[in-house]
Amino acid sequence: MPNQILQVDENMLETKLDRLVSEKVEELLNAMLDAEADEITGAARYERSGERKAYRAGHYERNLTVKAGTMTLKVPKLKGALFESAVIERYRRREESVEEALIDMYLAGVSTRQVDDISRLLWGERMPSQTLSDKLKRVYEDIDLWRNRPLGRAYPYLFVDGVWHKRTWGGSVENVSVLVAIGVDDTGHREVIGVAEGMKEDRASWEQFIRSMIERGLRGVRLVVGDRCAGLVSTVNAMLPDARYQRCMVHFMRNVLSKVSHRHTAWAASALKAVFAMESRESALEKAGSVAAQMDDRGLKAAASCLREGMGEATTYLLDEYPPEHRRRIRTNNMIERLNREIRRRTRVVGSFPDGRSALMLICARIRYVTANQWSTRRYLDMSRLGDTMQTTD
Repeated sequence: MPNQILQVDENMLETKLDRLVSEKVEELLNAMLDAEADEITGAARYERSGERKAYRAGHYERNLTVKAGTMTLKVPKLKGALFESAVIERYRRREESVEEALIDMYLAGVSTRQVDDISRLLWGERMPSQTLSDKLKRVYEDIDLWRNRPLGRAYPYLFVDGVWHKRTWGGSVENVSVLVAIGVDDTGHREVIGVAEGMKEDRASWEQFIRSMIERGLRGVRLVVGDRCAGLVSTVNAMLPDARYQRCMVHFMRNVLSKVSHRHTAWAASALKAVFAMESRESALEKAGSVAAQMDDRGLKAAASCLREGMGEATTYLLDEYPPEHRRRIRTNNMIERLNREIRRRTRVVGSFPDGRSALMLICARIRYVTANQWSTRRYLDMSRLGDTMQTTD
């Protein structure tokens, strides 16, 4: 009876499955590259067509390391056209998650032997300690070049915020922030244009942060969107005189509601929504004054004072110089908040960082990974509307 029991060599099966997956992924990637070449040339391989735009001129091989292993890709060469692939970025040898994984392992204190084993399991090749050190240096250098790159376009809309994390400071663990800026350029595309350690997110930090972006070529800013951070408004007024400040509508509503008793929360939330549903700034301010008066009658003095104080900054987006089609996206800081959630999801795993540079490098790596897709290539706003508004205003 025991002789009839089927025994499976798990190691051999795992090896064969890994090889099968690797071969299939390589075959699929090469087929996708061929399909892209057919689309660019306007004809399939060996096809005779009068609508052909270019000709094939063979191919060259390049290795790409992914989680399934190392693939040998056959990249087509074209005559009469430039082959640009959406499948694989030019000059990239590893998938994008490898950068942040390398830094993450380093910060987590993983031994070089474990890094070696993990690298072999994930990417099909070993990672000696010296190689890891060299690659980390190159990743850091690449991130620094990305952070300090020149800004060659105008950015009419600028979204700014800080991401808080824990780091070791003077022998103790304290909360410090990393400042992040996202610009919407004159073509309507989003781009992370600034990342820097901001310590306590005070006025000095904001001044240094915005000054660094100006020195790199920041220009054409007409609206800065952010929360009511200390020193941010005065910094924007002083260093970006042509720009106005828009206080995030969502954060502002939360600030007002935090001063409302539980018994009046539902009413106050509906009243604030009615305020921001107005189509003009004048009517919104008039409605806010009416709601503040009702809050006074209900004994909500602190909430009424907060509403009166911040309503002007929270309704900048309703000014005539900003197109109505843009209002829904420029009245809040939700775009950068979603990016911050992705950052926190990564930094929460690490816990506290040994120093500020380690945190900055990991956050930058995460930002580059999250935004390296349709986030940055898809048009976010139609900026021709803003140009029409400028002409009308002038």
